[in-house]
Amino acid sequence: MPVIFVNYRSGDEEFTATLVERELSRRFGDEKVFRASKSISPGSNFPQELLTAVRRCSVLLAVIGPRWLAARSADGGPALADPEDWIRREILEAFDTDAVVIPVLVGKAARLKREELPSDLEELADCQYRRLNHRNVESDLSRLAEDLGRIVPELAAAAPEGQHERSSREDAPQKVINHLQRGGIGNVKGDFTGTFVSEPQGPVHTGSGHLYQAGAQHLAPQISGDGIQIGYVGDNHGTMNQERGGARPSDGER
Repeated sequence: MPVIFVNYRSGDEEFTATLVERELSRRFGDEKVFRASKSISPGSNFPQELLTAVRRCSVLLAVIGPRWLAARSADGGPALADPEDWIRREILEAFDTDAVVIPVLVGKAARLKREELPSDLEELADCQYRRLNHRNVESDLSRLAEDLGRIVPELAAAAPEGQHERSSREDAPQKVINHLQRGGIGNVKGDFTGTFVSEPQGPVHTGSGHLYQAGAQHLAPQISGDGIQIGYVGDNHGTMNQERGGARPSDGER
């Protein structure tokens, strides 16, 4: 049985409605989200299926774009004032069954005002809305899904795809791996992530910061009289120069 009913007007953000439905279906399960063109099978009684779904839903999402209010009926009047307009009928049915109605404003669609709506739809302007912007579509969809999970306990129990797998990895006990790797410096991934240095000869630097090689003229330990500069050269088939204070090498010397 659907829990979420996606209400939208053809010619006004129907692609966004499809995006919303697909993301919520991925998170909560395909059977939890109703969108007419997806959920009504060929040959089914369209009005009956539509009204049955909206009567059974807990939440109706009214997807509203910039052209939503301007839509006209066949006689040229406002579509929302037409008793046969399906957008109007679905929203009124949701109000009658005490479903939660959430306007989803897309892009620059303005917040609804009571005076812009037919009298029997004025309540829609008072419903707290959510906004969906293409620049923040991932975070906006995540926020909407989190809202729905709080509103409907049944949805809260349906964890987002992959969450159980991530949790099991995070909660798993850490393994201690003893492994002999001869030669070289490298990275280890998998059950262990980090940097290994096998059988080092001389000092090794694995922290953050710059690593410098000394020229031939510095092939000896160097310690200044005041202890501020320390130059050290090992025999690790390369050199490491650490400095405290003093001039840093220019970009051309790095």
